Amino acid sequence: MWRAPEVFTLGHSPDPDDAFMFYAIAKNKIDVRGYRFEHRLEDIQTLNERATRGELHISAISIHAYAYVADKYALLQCGASMGDGYGPIVIRKASTANENVDLRKQLRNLVIAVPGKMTSAYLALQLYLDDFKHIVVPFDQIFDAVKRGDADAGLIIHEGQLTYAKSGFKKIVDLGEWWKNKTGLPLPLGGNVIRKDIPENVRHDLSEIMRASIDFGLAHRDEAVQHALPYARDMNEKLASKFIGMYVNDYTRDYGESGRAAIRRFLGDARRAGYIDNLAEIEFVE
Repeated sequence: MWRAPEVFTLGHSPDPDDAFMFYAIAKNKIDVRGYRFEHRLEDIQTLNERATRGELHISAISIHAYAYVADKYALLQCGASMGDGYGPIVIRKASTANENVDLRKQLRNLVIAVPGKMTSAYLALQLYLDDFKHIVVPFDQIFDAVKRGDADAGLIIHEGQLTYAKSGFKKIVDLGEWWKNKTGLPLPLGGNVIRKDIPENVRHDLSEIMRASIDFGLAHRDEAVQHALPYARDMNEKLASKFIGMYVNDYTRDYGESGRAAIRRFLGDARRAGYIDNLAEIEFVE
């Protein structure tokens, strides 16, 4: 028999969009219906790995990683990070980028620093390139790895999508733009999951609390952005607000039909291409 924990563990990244989403919960701005939460802030690759072990009750994870944890977790309808015509980018040093060479041919001949093999960015790059050489580097160290020459190019997620030019790099391809042109759908990057061993009525409650937190942030945008600023690495308030606007939007409130279709297409294409061995049924918490 399931016994309710005293505190639900809630994992998310130390990034401005996640901080914005969970502001109302963290600062007791909304009614949490008697539930208590312990926030666990860790990078997305670590959260992905923890999800494979079912360690946290609720967690942000990469949509790619969901393929490996669908037996343990269901997707919450809210909390998604979807790139609608934009997303992770591949960068090179500005001085080395060659616009006259076929992009795929150019990238297949390079070593690309990637932020983790369970990230959605990595899976999107696989779908774009098929085979390529790579090294795994923490997401916030990829610029340095490319500068040092440890890698020829970098796959950039989070705030680096907006700060790469300032850091001396040139964008080679935007995978969210490529995916939109290919499918007409947004690129599903991240989502929030909840353990399946939690009873359905409790999962519904927790989902509603999460949505209320997102709604509060959107309705009190200025104060939620201020709360998120300490997590905005290398970004001023204007840039942080822009980044939050990219990844906290209508899809974050609810996937909707196009968001759910995007997840099914993304993971389905990956399975057909052989990048995902098997995939349990994709389940959304209603």
